[in-house]
Amino acid sequence: MMKTSLLRQAAATGVAFAVRPAHASFRASSAALALTRTSRPAAAVYRPASSLLRFYSSESAAPQTSDDGSSSLITRFADLPRLGVHDRLVNSLTSVLKYETMTDVQSMTINAALAGKDVVAQAKTGTGKTLAFLVPTVQRLIANQPELAYPRRGQARSDDIRAIILSPTRELAEQIGVEAKKLCQGTGVVVQTAVGGTQKNQMLRKTRIEGCHLMVATPGRLHDLLSDRSTGIDAPNLEALVLDEADRMLDVGFKTELESILNYLPHRTEVPRQTLLYSATIPKNVVNIARQFINPANFEFVQTVRADEVPTHERVPQFIVPCRGFENLVPTLLELTRREINKALNDPERLPFKAIVFLPTTASVQSYASIFRRLKYHDRAMPRIFDIHSKLAQSARTRSADDFRQSRSAILFSSDVSARGMDFPNVTHVIQVHLPQDRDLYIHRIGRTGRAGKQGEAYLLCADVEIPAARDRLPGLPIKRCSDLECAKMDVSRLTEVPQIFEDIQGAAAKIPFEVVKDTYTSLLGNAIKDVDKQDVVDELNNMVKYVYGMEEPPAVSSKMASQYGHHIRGLRVASGRDYTPRQEFGGRGGRGFGRGSGSDAFDRIERLASQDGGRRARRPPPPVF
Repeated sequence: MMKTSLLRQAAATGVAFAVRPAHASFRASSAALALTRTSRPAAAVYRPASSLLRFYSSESAAPQTSDDGSSSLITRFADLPRLGVHDRLVNSLTSVLKYETMTDVQSMTINAALAGKDVVAQAKTGTGKTLAFLVPTVQRLIANQPELAYPRRGQARSDDIRAIILSPTRELAEQIGVEAKKLCQGTGVVVQTAVGGTQKNQMLRKTRIEGCHLMVATPGRLHDLLSDRSTGIDAPNLEALVLDEADRMLDVGFKTELESILNYLPHRTEVPRQTLLYSATIPKNVVNIARQFINPANFEFVQTVRADEVPTHERVPQFIVPCRGFENLVPTLLELTRREINKALNDPERLPFKAIVFLPTTASVQSYASIFRRLKYHDRAMPRIFDIHSKLAQSARTRSADDFRQSRSAILFSSDVSARGMDFPNVTHVIQVHLPQDRDLYIHRIGRTGRAGKQGEAYLLCADVEIPAARDRLPGLPIKRCSDLECAKMDVSRLTEVPQIFEDIQGAAAKIPFEVVKDTYTSLLGNAIKDVDKQDVVDELNNMVKYVYGMEEPPAVSSKMASQYGHHIRGLRVASGRDYTPRQEFGGRGGRGFGRGSGSDAFDRIERLASQDGGRRARRPPPPVF
């Protein structure tokens, strides 16, 4: 407890500590504590390896200075030749890609990596991490094979890959691959991308023909390639390895693949390599992975999160919109969208409306995107509609991501494949429909807006039955209640005349294929709606398919799903011989409704410091006010 408390006080004032797997035990004196109380917070902390763990004032923790008083850290891309970076690579950065000044994570990572160190970097998304690891990685390849500085001079082979970059998602890997090819376009470095969801044979054929020096891959696909010797993919002389978004890779279940991949790579004592690990957070599981990949005797810990910096999830205005039922969610989303589009059109100071709408299941993404595309036929103000989900081919997902990225105004409907890591400029709104699985996912999602100092807002649309779970799941967040959207309050089952916005939704939803509606119903009936009474979930979904999609009866579910819910649950229709449920005609509300339910080493020190959330003392967040 004493050690942790001292570290928290030190982190709160931005002081630095040296990290190395020292065997001496840690003891902090009162003099050291006095320094921590008077030190100013540093913007970014560069922690050199040392034989002892020490506290420094922010002055000594700041970037080192040379004899003439100038910083020893390179902060401009044009100055990279001073660190030995090849002129052709610098020209690609400055003349072709037009990069000038480095971000904190770029400057501190590039300087440390070019000095030959392994790096563990804690940095938020949207801070330029991609270039931070690409520059030293490509330069390392050129330094070891000088002919690679020039096009078509170096021979590439698929069974002698020299650098690997691992990324948690297909989209982020594709994004990194594009950036890597831009950086290497004036060199002989051959870049290949290997991700799941694409044609494996086509990728293998391309890689065997062209060869590969630098491979960008998802862990699952790389493990598949390395474990199958018939692929011809190997890296016996690996020089560089990058783990990007390490915490996200572990969150989505790639721990086993990462550990197995390590067994297919040459041991670093036999074939020296450099490893760069980047992560927005440094929980215990990330520290454990770092122990396996990072050289403990030669690494730097770089932290670019200011102790006094307000996190994105606290800067972005956040609102929760309680909706009467599931049938109110789509109309409320349409009302909100139209309202925010009009605000942007009538205020020249605002950015054009550009939103990402997150939904809990692939089927619900398909359904919502289909509804809004049909609405666009009759609403000229509605922007372009895109969607990304797991059922799309990788080429279609990449195309949607690229088109949305380049659009000034658009709406992207997405499952959680875009919740983290993807860089979409000028996103003004993040709208989440239904409660996210946990607090971290909520925060990661809203991190898509309010980036690079731009304006942004976040909305959470959920039914009244989800509000208690929202209070439990989202503590300590500045979420305010939004009560000025009329569609959220309407009891459509009691209305004699359906409002126009509901008719618009119903008309568009009536044209959606039955299988999509059925998949939406069953997927939400699955594990998507957590911590809500099961009878309430069934009642809400039955009302949704009746009043949004116009179905006389809810879609039939399998007997297995029905048994998982329990025989006491009312309203579930178990599949029999019927596989089609006719839709009712809109205009009348006749018939009965379905009813509404009532450490001792360097890695330990990294974990302890990084887990303090920028130096703030850990505490239980207060309950939400909504």
